[in-house]
Amino acid sequence: MSSNLPRVIAVVGPTAAGKSDLAVALARRLGGEVINADSMQLYRGMDIGTAKLTEEERQGVPHHLLDIWDVTETASVAEYQRLARQEIDRLRATGRTPVLVGGSGLYVRGAIDALEFPGTDPDVRARLEAELAECGSGALHSRLAGLDPEAAGAILPSNGRRVVRALEVIEITGRPFTATMPGHSAVYDAVQIGVDVPRPELDRRIASRVDRMWQAGLVDEVRGLVRLGLRRGRSRTASRALGYQQVLAHLAGECDEEGARTETVRATKRFARRQDSWFRRDPRVHWLSARGEALHERALDLVEHAVTA
Repeated sequence: MSSNLPRVIAVVGPTAAGKSDLAVALARRLGGEVINADSMQLYRGMDIGTAKLTEEERQGVPHHLLDIWDVTETASVAEYQRLARQEIDRLRATGRTPVLVGGSGLYVRGAIDALEFPGTDPDVRARLEAELAECGSGALHSRLAGLDPEAAGAILPSNGRRVVRALEVIEITGRPFTATMPGHSAVYDAVQIGVDVPRPELDRRIASRVDRMWQAGLVDEVRGLVRLGLRRGRSRTASRALGYQQVLAHLAGECDEEGARTETVRATKRFARRQDSWFRRDPRVHWLSARGEALHERALDLVEHAVTA
């Protein structure tokens, strides 16, 4: 890690906490640019349901690694790691401060920590995916809980793709999935800022955000993405995103629209708790509970004075 180059700033925390606005504020004050670390904002066309900032909300700050994959493509944290480090290195070399922002914990760690991702075994993957199709993600998640409780605690039971990947790594390596994620060893001089919002307030923010998404036309956005292959992706990664999964269920006649909205709120609240738990386990995250301009000032002060690992 070189102290002669700008630090990497990572703004993390649960969904709806206010990370994106803080990242823009820091980038403007520090002469930086934003790098997305939200796995679903990587997908083109998934704008409303992922709360992707509009051009106006970005306030002229360049944003990178948004809209790079079609909704039919499989998400790859290893590929994201390559792309994110490419952007980080480019920005630092030109004296710009990289501001990483997102709630996808593994993507954040993949960008700034010494993580290596095991390869895949097509036969093992095919067998596990066949089991997923036959038995459902809940059954595979229960198996994962017996093999690697920590990994099971970090992965939603409904996220069949990640459950399959964890089981695949365990079978290939003979080690727990979490053993492939070593201690917190950074590859960059980084400051991680966690946006801390009390749970009752966060729950209210989530409910309000989902209401705004519906008002902004989430259902129509999903209909348009269906025409682009949202249901047809090889692993259907994008179709499992919060909000999109629920609207797809509504469009398939599995629930009414109000039921889809209610389930989106419930599932998002549950996901936010898992995000918070993930980032709380990292002792390097500096948690800030201020709001608005006070949050921006405290974060700026932290960046300028924090002692990092």
